[in-house]
Amino acid sequence: MKGFFFILLSAAIAPAAAKSQSTNVEHQTLAIGSPAPDFKLPGTDGKTYTLASFKNAGLLVIIFTCNHCPTAQAYEDRIIQLAKDYTPENVAVVAISPNDPKSVRLDELGYSDMSDSFEEMKLRATQKGYNFPYLYDGDAQATAKAYGPIATPHVFIFDKARTLRYQGRIDNVEKPTKTPTELNTRDAIEALLQNKAVPVTTTKVFGCSVKWADKNSLVKKGFEEWAKEPVSVITIDEPALKELLKNPTDKLRLINIWATWCGPCVTEFPDFVAINRMYRRRDFEFISISADDPAKKEKVLKFLQQQQASNTNYLFASDDKYKLIEAIDPKWQGALPYTILVEPGGKIIYGKQGPIDVAEIKRMIVDHKLIGRFY
Repeated sequence: MKGFFFILLSAAIAPAAAKSQSTNVEHQTLAIGSPAPDFKLPGTDGKTYTLASFKNAGLLVIIFTCNHCPTAQAYEDRIIQLAKDYTPENVAVVAISPNDPKSVRLDELGYSDMSDSFEEMKLRATQKGYNFPYLYDGDAQATAKAYGPIATPHVFIFDKARTLRYQGRIDNVEKPTKTPTELNTRDAIEALLQNKAVPVTTTKVFGCSVKWADKNSLVKKGFEEWAKEPVSVITIDEPALKELLKNPTDKLRLINIWATWCGPCVTEFPDFVAINRMYRRRDFEFISISADDPAKKEKVLKFLQQQQASNTNYLFASDDKYKLIEAIDPKWQGALPYTILVEPGGKIIYGKQGPIDVAEIKRMIVDHKLIGRFY
């Protein structure tokens, strides 16, 4: 049977603690038998979409998902495959993000290299090669409030008359490395394409909570908490520095060598602080090493305090910069800033003289085998 249309909407989340299986009292989930609420939303492809944009589709599948949620990322390829499989059946895919990006804390981004802003949605859609439009609802969140998704991803399937026939999960297995035993979304689609009753009309949904605008206060609270964390700098000598580079831990280490007198160093330092706040709950740590003269320790500490750099900070104990260079990485030519990414055991997998590409570093971190994008 021809005539099915599939839409994907996006919702941003938090880490594991933000996963939800309960309904939102303020934004009730759309009930089975309800008509599809209309919407008018911008897409990452530069077009504007409404419910009428898909009037010729026989079925309409709406999936709320997002950029940064680990569960959403775990289902990303399956959603792309779903759209690919049903496009011959007149399936179209659209993504709509319900999340307010201003309500996403940095420490909720531990499983992603991107948050949920419209610009980042554009990047994610391009990188993953989305075969469906991806729409943004993060400002007013009117569409999300009308549909009432519980978590990301959350599927809503409508028939030709745009009556809701199924809402719930995609399948019963989160990790893409395992095989699901219940393909709820596919089963619902197949039933409707064959003019049959949907076998299971509603399931619980496991994933990340929608970032409603009223969660902005949690973002502010996060910055207030980070501002209270103690900041210190420790003097380190050459032998200790060499041991540090061996990385005997089980964590991925990001090390930045900088100085207060280095303009590019000072300019990019806040990016390292943000990266640390994103990934420090994972198997990751950020370490800064100042190349300032040891006599400038108070100046170094003052700068670090201004940056709220509560990570581990060192000041090289000698004014012999060539010893610093050789202790860090013989391949380093000596210009600041210098940044390396070190695996457990001391293997340097990234080295950059000069300012980093922040997006590239975050992508390398989250895609590393020690970190990963899903649980």
